[in-house]
Amino acid sequence: MTTAQDIFDELKADHDRHRKLLDQLLETHGDSPERERLFTELTKELKGHAAAEEQALYSTMLRKPETTDETRHSVAEHHEIDEALNDLAATDMSEGGWLQKFKSFDHQYRHHIDEEEEDHFPDFKKYLDEADVKHMAQVFERRKTQEKDDAEVTPEAREDAKE
Repeated sequence: MTTAQDIFDELKADHDRHRKLLDQLLETHGDSPERERLFTELTKELKGHAAAEEQALYSTMLRKPETTDETRHSVAEHHEIDEALNDLAATDMSEGGWLQKFKSFDHQYRHHIDEEEEDHFPDFKKYLDEADVKHMAQVFERRKTQEKDDAEVTPEAREDAKE
């Protein structure tokens, strides 16, 4: 039987994969094939993970008045992360500005996942019942695969990239 801890362990395992990709990207240089490949992989991972997390975990937590504020906060951060990824995709990877933006994004994303793991997940566990856990396990795995497959690197127009 799947437990709440299993769900949160799976989410943390995703976060650990994301941290590894972030570390690898920070070691790339210029408009290299490696930087492009890793950025595409990271973008698909993050967009797929966020969408599945919202459909499985956060849709469940929105129904619990005690966790509504934390849930809204995390979902809003997902939107900000998506926007930052789109902005990075619109920025020329060969320019120093890309790495500066990426470092800012790296800090933003790590803060988000640390907050989820250290603050939100422990709080959420208190309010989950067996039906919630079963639903979350089924939805997360199914949706993550589909969302990741459908995720795209969608740059904002270059002229709209933030300086």
